[in-house]
Amino acid sequence: MESEPRQQLGDILIRDKIITPQQLEEALQRQKNQGGALGRILQEMELLTEAQLLMALGVQLGMEVIENLDNAEIPPEVIGMVSKMMAEVYNIIPYRMDENGLVVAMADPNNIHALDDLRFMLNCEVRGAVADHDAVRSAIDRFYGSATDETIDELINEIGKAGLIEIGDEENIRDAGQLTDIANQKPVVQLLNLVLMTAINDQAADIHFEPFEDTFRIRYRIDGVLLEMESPPKSLALPLISRIKVMSGLNIAERRVPQDGRIQLNISNRSIDLRVSTLPTMFGESVVLRVLDRSVVALDLHRLGIRESELEKFEQLISLPNGIILVTGPTGSGKTTTLYACLNAINEIKTKIITSEDPVEYELPGIIQCPVNMKIGVTYAAILRSILRQDPDKILVGEIRDKETADIAIESSLTGHLVFSTLHTQDAPSTIARLIEMGVEAFLLAATLEAVIAQRLVRVICSRCKQPYTPTLAEIQEVALREEDIEGRQFFFGSGCTDCKNTGYHGRTALYEIMHMNSALREVIIGNKSTEVIRDVARRQGMFSLRDAGLLKIFDGITTIEEVVRETLILE
Repeated sequence: MESEPRQQLGDILIRDKIITPQQLEEALQRQKNQGGALGRILQEMELLTEAQLLMALGVQLGMEVIENLDNAEIPPEVIGMVSKMMAEVYNIIPYRMDENGLVVAMADPNNIHALDDLRFMLNCEVRGAVADHDAVRSAIDRFYGSATDETIDELINEIGKAGLIEIGDEENIRDAGQLTDIANQKPVVQLLNLVLMTAINDQAADIHFEPFEDTFRIRYRIDGVLLEMESPPKSLALPLISRIKVMSGLNIAERRVPQDGRIQLNISNRSIDLRVSTLPTMFGESVVLRVLDRSVVALDLHRLGIRESELEKFEQLISLPNGIILVTGPTGSGKTTTLYACLNAINEIKTKIITSEDPVEYELPGIIQCPVNMKIGVTYAAILRSILRQDPDKILVGEIRDKETADIAIESSLTGHLVFSTLHTQDAPSTIARLIEMGVEAFLLAATLEAVIAQRLVRVICSRCKQPYTPTLAEIQEVALREEDIEGRQFFFGSGCTDCKNTGYHGRTALYEIMHMNSALREVIIGNKSTEVIRDVARRQGMFSLRDAGLLKIFDGITTIEEVVRETLILE
């Protein structure tokens, strides 16, 4: 017997009197012109709420719709079937147990992986029912609020005592089916979910799984510093890494070549994107997960730690009609966040903005974002040529890597576009020499470059354990200060507490060095003067160096001498 055809989303919404046929027709026309999911288009038209969309999707998928979750009385034995950690990872709440198995209320009815994992771990049939996103979140808080989950080391100890993982010689396990079975073992799923949950809740930037000859280490990076988790036994390396590969859609049987993938999670009502990178080593695959969590990234110029005087310069620069603005610094210095914040500030209905990125890190509503794909020849230069035919006002080029990209960026600025991009240089003045080394003509650079912004990230002193102290003479000299320079100033440090994991720091802020182009700087660039001369002219024109910016953060009680010394150099 053939199954009934799935109901159309538009028909469901019209039947429930959420939209009219005319509104559906308009939305379908928009979908035809610009692409995208119909539900999201209706939301953009402000005809549909998130809750209404989820309910309609549940009906479309043939799921039960739970409308009174806020008032539901769920038996403790049903709640106890699913751990708090799993409920938060998958945004579900166990709702009832009947003769056909467990029914779970889901905030995302399309998350079939949650149902598959629960079926495996609970060894029973699990069915999804759709409920309002906020109601599910509220129910998790209500039913699990005082519950405590197992810690990572407790779970590892349980696995070891029970002997749950028996995999033998890793080198002999090549069969994809056998590897999948290992990856799907209940304790492996629980342990990996707990690791991910812990790292994400601690706002880690990346998570590292590192196999060595006799050990297997898990570390995660918070505020630019790696912290070590409880190390699982070496026998768990293959199961955990195989589980990551299953979740990210990688070839589970291929362990000889690097692979890249992604995992999308919904944790505590937040959309989390994990970029997965595997690397074969002598003792197994090293895996790094880069955590992209927009909820902890400040895509707002006013929240980046920019001083008022610097903020005025930023706002002047990003409102220019044309030219090139470069943000420089090493990997992990926050360049992309700064550029995204700039784009957000100028993202208006009257302005068309197109980006080319490798990869696209965060989706920016209203901005067209194009991913680079080097494997098929979709380079920065190739995308940039096509972008110019799309009639943009502002352009973001993820990185200027070669002369071809630099030349097209210059051509774009000369034809009336404002171009944002990044470069890996030590400070703002040395950017000029780097571009000229690439082959860019000095006179073109002088004509088009509007500003170079160098930046670094320094850790912020934890507000809970922040204490005043008197720095030693050696510390003062490290930042090239004299005792008379610090008279009347107060210095602070973090003594360490549970909030900051005893590091003394919680969060990071940016230091900026803004080299705003003017006639004096253009003159020395055309004259092919050295970086030292450019730096000297820029300083005389009012540029604060990264070290100067760091000193101001120290005097404001935001960071420490140690952090500024670690992240900046004195360049004379």
